[in-house]
Amino acid sequence: MPTLDARSFALAVLFCLLPLKVAAQQPFVTDDADVTDKGKVHLQVADEYDLLQRALYPGKTQNTFGVEVDYGLWKGVEVGFAPPFLALHSSHVAAPQTVFGLGDSTLHVKYNFYREREGSRLPAMAISAIVQFPTGSVSRRLGTGLTDYYLNGILQKSVTGKTKLRLNGGILFAGNTVNGQLGIRTRGRVFTGGGSLVKQFTKRLDFGAEITGAVTSNFQLSKGQLQTLVGGNYALRKKLSLDFGVTAGRFSASPRLGAQLGFSFDF
Repeated sequence: MPTLDARSFALAVLFCLLPLKVAAQQPFVTDDADVTDKGKVHLQVADEYDLLQRALYPGKTQNTFGVEVDYGLWKGVEVGFAPPFLALHSSHVAAPQTVFGLGDSTLHVKYNFYREREGSRLPAMAISAIVQFPTGSVSRRLGTGLTDYYLNGILQKSVTGKTKLRLNGGILFAGNTVNGQLGIRTRGRVFTGGGSLVKQFTKRLDFGAEITGAVTSNFQLSKGQLQTLVGGNYALRKKLSLDFGVTAGRFSASPRLGAQLGFSFDF
């Protein structure tokens, strides 16, 4: 008869084997299994500047200033809220050329139901539920006017003492993945997935890479998302880090090229 550990692992694998933006440990899109300690607050602030794919012309660039606040509700459970602020810039043929304002905001709950244990082959496991609310203006292209419901499964395994592998797999049940000019515009079910490999090079510096993607239920790859990111974190103080990354993508739903810079703070 399967043990509880085996059943938990099988459940998480089902999520992570789904075909290829969720709350995550920036700069990475791939989420980690860790949660904010009970009664503590984790703050992430970042600015990402993206060059849009040529297929999105007259759109040229998108700047996303994101703020995320996470709170440890119980042991192993956190809640978080993230309102993005978008600046969209288009060619002179469009009017207005620049649009700025609040995008669609996200509320999430993450549950770390299994922690990695020394000597065990099982990874840490977590699951998160995300709701994105239509707080952005549809007429100004800052929001979709849709409420999105998303479920994401997370696996996290220490490959070595200083290297961690993280895998995500999820499903968007309703809405779409659009954030400003980026994302899959098709309404309905969307499958997402990704993985990251991050190594601690020094006591202060973590550096790694990831690949993430999304595809609609009809599996038309040309209308999906596929992007990679290289980046990391540099600890400025015990509870404060500088987060940085460079991203590149394929297909119109992903940025052509982008850069991200931000801070993470625990208090």
